[in-house]
Amino acid sequence: MSLLCFVGGTAVLPERLMDHAVVVCRDGVFSYVGIDRKEIPPNAKIVDLKGEFLCPGFVDIHVHGGGGADVMDGTADDIRTVCRSHAKHGTTTIFPTTSTGSDTQLHTMLDACVDVRDSWEIGAGARIGGVHLYGPYFAKDKAGCHNEAHCRVPLSNEFKTYFRRGIIKVATCAAELPGAAAFYRYASRQGCLVTCGHSNASWSEMEAAFKNGMRHVDHFWCAMSNVSSVRSRLGVPMQGSMLEYVLANPEMSTEVIADGMHLSAELLQFAFRMKTSKRLCLVTDCNRALDMPPGGYRFGPESDGAWFSSDGKVGWASDESLASSVMGMDHMVKTMHQFAKIPLQEAVRMATLTPAERLGLDDQIGSLAKGKRADLVLLKRSLAVSQVFIGGARFATVR
Repeated sequence: MSLLCFVGGTAVLPERLMDHAVVVCRDGVFSYVGIDRKEIPPNAKIVDLKGEFLCPGFVDIHVHGGGGADVMDGTADDIRTVCRSHAKHGTTTIFPTTSTGSDTQLHTMLDACVDVRDSWEIGAGARIGGVHLYGPYFAKDKAGCHNEAHCRVPLSNEFKTYFRRGIIKVATCAAELPGAAAFYRYASRQGCLVTCGHSNASWSEMEAAFKNGMRHVDHFWCAMSNVSSVRSRLGVPMQGSMLEYVLANPEMSTEVIADGMHLSAELLQFAFRMKTSKRLCLVTDCNRALDMPPGGYRFGPESDGAWFSSDGKVGWASDESLASSVMGMDHMVKTMHQFAKIPLQEAVRMATLTPAERLGLDDQIGSLAKGKRADLVLLKRSLAVSQVFIGGARFATVR
């Protein structure tokens, strides 16, 4: 039996900070979260937090790579490299995210993710909570840094084969594509969080998507429609876009890349005010350049992914547009709190409980609560990661 007790720090709960916290983990599960030191078992191993913050493990539902690897490289070793890289930044549950690619590349990636998920051990890093089927069903005019040659419309005889493994938990498609309605309905029946991304959809197309099960929009303001882009596509009168639809519909959730490069402080604040921490997720949308030196890299498969460059702060496509993040979730939380001035408990919620709720996993992960898996991130007062525990086992002591 493993028995850990964390004392001497501040626990970050969804609604508040709790000083003088006592958090007990028994056999990889939280058995007590509170302030009563009488609850400390006499035989527990004590971990003195020394004033640090104790957070639930981060949950990243949109992440492509890290440590020099991209999940679309397609081997179990590549997937594990990504999982280990992000675990060092506090992510304990990860959703490897596809880019555009061939049918064969997508199947290879899905098989590798199943292998890594089913053979998990603490040395592998973040647990795979599922796969985010992101590419290839993008509008070509909104492909961004993805390889446009692999953008295509969803055909049922193709996309149903991706779902057969049961590992896809987030499913994205541009709402204006032929076949999107059938994709949304099918993905909803599989229990997925169904999303619209890399799209130039109008309000009416978003409304139709919503009726077919779509409830989320990927990386707000990035590779998404606005009134002007919809007008260019559909003419006059001007119509509402993804932006207006998400802000107007209280059931819709979205996500932001809070790396300090994609969005300004006022945009992060605006998204938070409009959607609140219960409908706004933090994601990294990170590529293979995480923890790598500045230079040129492939986005997506190493064999034919689009080239981008990292300056150590963000990725840049060849046309000087943004090409995904190069930062981990610890950086996103820190930016949201220190740069955008969002309360720490709200910033942490957006990286933990909110994505867990959107995927129906909040009974297992996402907060410090009795009965949930003991996934923990210890943050220094500077918000740098100090230690990471997954299922009550220490993964790493960082920095």
